[in-house]
Amino acid sequence: MPLRPGLSACATMTVNDPDTAVALRSGDVRVLGTPRVVGLAEEASVLAVEDQLPEGTTSVGYRVQLDHLAPTAVGGVVRAEAVLETVESRRLTFRVTVSDARGLVAAGRLTRVVVDRTRFLEKATGG
Repeated sequence: MPLRPGLSACATMTVNDPDTAVALRSGDVRVLGTPRVVGLAEEASVLAVEDQLPEGTTSVGYRVQLDHLAPTAVGGVVRAEAVLETVESRRLTFRVTVSDARGLVAAGRLTRVVVDRTRFLEKATGG
């Protein structure tokens, strides 16, 4: 089945101490850190297309445009949803939202690029 707009997936997590801004060194408060919000949104985008990619390929992060709008305390549960909006050649753009029990935590867009896994890893290691 080819990649097509509308593919979607969710990823959920409970905020623990290693997920906080303090632990991630992105701030000095014990709430869900922005880098972890981005990671959860990326996880949902990967899940949305993982079974649809051609053999031997993977998708890699290219652009993150995300507004972190509200804090989530340790113990809170957050859920990221990614919906594939556009497919332009190898470039995949997702609309992402992250929410907790109180409402919207973050929203934006992620872009990933489909690459040949072997060539990508060779490039990374200089091989």
